[in-house]
Amino acid sequence: MKAFAALIDRLIYTRSRNSKLALIADYLTHTPDPDRGWAIAALTESLDFPAVKSAMVRTLLATRIDEELFRLSRHFVGDTAETAALLWPDAPGAQADLTVAAAVDALSATTRATAPEILASLLDRLDADGRYALLKLALGGMRVGVSARLAKQAFAQAFDVPVDDVEELWHAIAPPYAPLFAWGEGRADRPDLADVAFFRPFMLAHPLEDAAVDLADYAAEWKWDGIRVQIVRGGSGGGGQTRIYSRGGEEISAAFPELVAAFDQDAVIDGELLVRGDVQGGEAASFNALQQRLGRKTVSKKMLAESSAFVRVYDLLAVDGNDLRPLAWTERRRQLEAFVPRLADSHFDLSQVIDAKDFDDLATRRAGARDAAIEGVMLKRRDAPYVAGRRAGLWYKWKRDPLTADCVMMYAQRGNGRRASFYSDYTFGCWSDAGELLPVGKAYSGFTDEELKWLDKFVRDNTLNRFGPVREVEKSLVLEVAFDSIHSSKRHKSGLAMRFPRISRIRRDKPAEEADRIATLLAMVT
Repeated sequence: MKAFAALIDRLIYTRSRNSKLALIADYLTHTPDPDRGWAIAALTESLDFPAVKSAMVRTLLATRIDEELFRLSRHFVGDTAETAALLWPDAPGAQADLTVAAAVDALSATTRATAPEILASLLDRLDADGRYALLKLALGGMRVGVSARLAKQAFAQAFDVPVDDVEELWHAIAPPYAPLFAWGEGRADRPDLADVAFFRPFMLAHPLEDAAVDLADYAAEWKWDGIRVQIVRGGSGGGGQTRIYSRGGEEISAAFPELVAAFDQDAVIDGELLVRGDVQGGEAASFNALQQRLGRKTVSKKMLAESSAFVRVYDLLAVDGNDLRPLAWTERRRQLEAFVPRLADSHFDLSQVIDAKDFDDLATRRAGARDAAIEGVMLKRRDAPYVAGRRAGLWYKWKRDPLTADCVMMYAQRGNGRRASFYSDYTFGCWSDAGELLPVGKAYSGFTDEELKWLDKFVRDNTLNRFGPVREVEKSLVLEVAFDSIHSSKRHKSGLAMRFPRISRIRRDKPAEEADRIATLLAMVT
């Protein structure tokens, strides 16, 4: 655990991407199996110990220290794992070390009844640094600036293997990835995925900035506001297993059983997962409707009926054992158009190419597109193969301009990590016809560090009430909020929910009574 704790500590204080790569690569080459596999799984949020949660850690800590001391310390530090690691008393004669594998084995064997005793025994064996690493391993949420993609690149760098191969194998092999390390070190052949429904890295797009593109070279499609998915059945050998992967490679098959059952072809497709807003009409609903299905391990019959999922297919990556990714988009599109009729039209349809005369015509159509499920436009170079990651000049995303509203700050809460000392999370509202301020959203981004300091001071100077970690502020500050779309919501008192809200401007010049009304936002609902 000492080596893992040292890695976490160094990653926290390292800003350089290349330095992070070097740190992880060095750890992977100098740490034995299975510790390195479990450690990299923890860094990429691939571990889950259901019996060990933050609430349980807080309850456990109350058996060793004063509850009020923990509450005040947690409020200042901003992280449960760090606070608990610092406050947990050192045990006499502690061994001060524990292998990562031993910690994983112990945590995996816990139940809700045994978790407190087992976790306490592990914490008693470690120093403060080791306790922090253990709790981060157990609770997740590393927050060390390491994405899954960066971890895979570090593996590729450590063992001098192609990162695209690493990504394909990564999602087909379970932690602690022993066959992956054996291949990387040259001790074994590349694992055979012939009968595995394995993940292919997604091709991604660069934002289209001010430059226009020639539609003779690029095809345009609508960018739908769902979640990007890949559906895979079997492998080149045809295993008969169907899996659905999210953009990050996470398997989400359990949340969409109807799609698993409906996809019966030996193929790999790339598309947008949506739900139908009107089962009879078949139109795509907003992302707000899709959210009701995400993250579920089981789906009720009622939800299947009311939020029927379907996939709008963008691309065909493999079919009948043939890998189509090296082919140009035009050829893949030709094969895709021939392939989609093989799928059940109740659950799959084809993303249509936008028939625009020229770029100006496309811009006009994009500006007028306020369909509930349209987020913008995708531009794909016609001669481009399907390659992993973002490659300059091949795919562009041209999101529609955000909507904006002038809202009044109502509540504020401290942030996490380096923002733990600042009130950086803001709830804001708009006026009802009755003159009541109703919350319409919450945002914690869009402002500079200097603006954050100003906003934090405003909160402290204008606090009216305190509700635990939340401060109610004087309703006098107007914030211009940008958001991608807004939808009806039964969960919010205002009846509205914003999609991706962020603070675009602090309106110190505008009186709070002149902020927007709920009726104005209702007119924007898609």
